[in-house]
Amino acid sequence: MAPGPGPADKATVFARNRAHGLIDLSVSAASGRTRRDRVTEQGSFRVRLPDVSGPECEAVILNTAGGIAGGDEFTIAVTAGPQTQLAVTTAAAEKVYRAIDAPSRVAVRLMAAPGAVLRWLPQETILFDEAKLNRSIEADIAAGGSLVLVETTIFGRTAMSETVRGGGLVDRWRIRLNGSLVFADTLRLDGDISALLARPAAGGGATAFATLVIVPGDEALAERARACLAECNSETGVSAWNGIAVLRLCASDAMRLRRDLVSVLNNLCGALPRLWAG
Repeated sequence: MAPGPGPADKATVFARNRAHGLIDLSVSAASGRTRRDRVTEQGSFRVRLPDVSGPECEAVILNTAGGIAGGDEFTIAVTAGPQTQLAVTTAAAEKVYRAIDAPSRVAVRLMAAPGAVLRWLPQETILFDEAKLNRSIEADIAAGGSLVLVETTIFGRTAMSETVRGGGLVDRWRIRLNGSLVFADTLRLDGDISALLARPAAGGGATAFATLVIVPGDEALAERARACLAECNSETGVSAWNGIAVLRLCASDAMRLRRDLVSVLNNLCGALPRLWAG
């Protein structure tokens, strides 16, 4: 009987079976509408720009790999040119599956030029038991540009009685306004995530979280946000500083969180892409 593959061979086979994806999208303004300027796709990532009415362009990201597993690597770069309006979303919730060894990695880079309105509105990211995800989001907003940035993370599907007993998440956000760093936030969870989130000072039993950053944002916007959040069933909070507003929502039920988040986004950030209605 031939000997089985050694550790080095297994590592090579593992690496060859990992999914990789790249999207590099830029848009420009023409005749009062926003149109694609450059679209680059590699690996299992695709982006589609359906016809929509109005001045805003809509981009939909698809992952043909059917999800994300350990060792997968994905990169997204989005540039909104001067005076453009662009909303970026995903076709469905992204699922992050078990990692045997290496974590999955997702890197997002967002750039908004003067006068641009960029809205990053992906649907939920769902982490299953033993998933490991390292995600970084970098955003650069020029003077006169604006950004709406939201991410929702769910640990297991409560409707399916799923529990995330092990895994890891590193979620690193950096936002710069006119070249100055105005928001730096890093979340790290490792080990028995359900036990960590059960702690009162951590999640208080919540399994679904959303963070919304609005640039520019001030105390007046924060007050409007507080009025919206007062109608929510999720636990919520909002602050404004450095010319930005940050809202956080958490809940023990993902559907409750989604309903609350949709209400807040519609009230503060304009109509959502059609796929959010599914």
